[in-house]
Amino acid sequence: MTLMSSMLRIGLTGGIASGKSTVCRMLQDRGCTIVDADKVAHDLLLKGQPCFSRVLEAFGVEILDSAGEIDRNRLGAIVFENRPLLQRLEGIVHPEVIRQILAKLDILEKEQPHGKVVVDASLMIESGFYKSFKRLVVVTCRLEQQLERLITRNGLSEIQARRRISIQMPLEQKLGFADYVIDNSRLLEHTRAQVDALLAEWSPNP
Repeated sequence: MTLMSSMLRIGLTGGIASGKSTVCRMLQDRGCTIVDADKVAHDLLLKGQPCFSRVLEAFGVEILDSAGEIDRNRLGAIVFENRPLLQRLEGIVHPEVIRQILAKLDILEKEQPHGKVVVDASLMIESGFYKSFKRLVVVTCRLEQQLERLITRNGLSEIQARRRISIQMPLEQKLGFADYVIDNSRLLEHTRAQVDALLAEWSPNP
């Protein structure tokens, strides 16, 4: 990073199915660059990529699909039922995700010295990654909305959905780390208004 650079690095997180992707799309439509940690993690699990062999060694060939790639649904079914296994997976994948995102941010710093870059990461706080950002946004919604989205979007049972929510840091605890909170429990117009208010506060970059 050069001394003249003022690129604003923004971390964004929230509970599972709280609407992080919706908020990111709104931010992207308004000129922010989005870096999706889940997409980075997905790419790292592809055959030949840094985390593939270590995850395969840790969880066995039953997580592979017919093409020999890691099936994220199979892997998820294993780790979301067992916290120690989830922590084992996170210990393999997350350090590499963070390393790659930080490298990407350094590139963007040169390409967009006065831009705004938002990194969307579910475990931003748990991993300590939030310390790398000037601002932290936490997206919230009601528990029943999280459940409905997980059941509808992911095809989970209510028991499975509740388990996936409970295995993460409580949303109330995440709020304690937030510089800004986006309430995504109401109409999209309400969410857009909050996003616009954030961008107005961030321009020009302090």
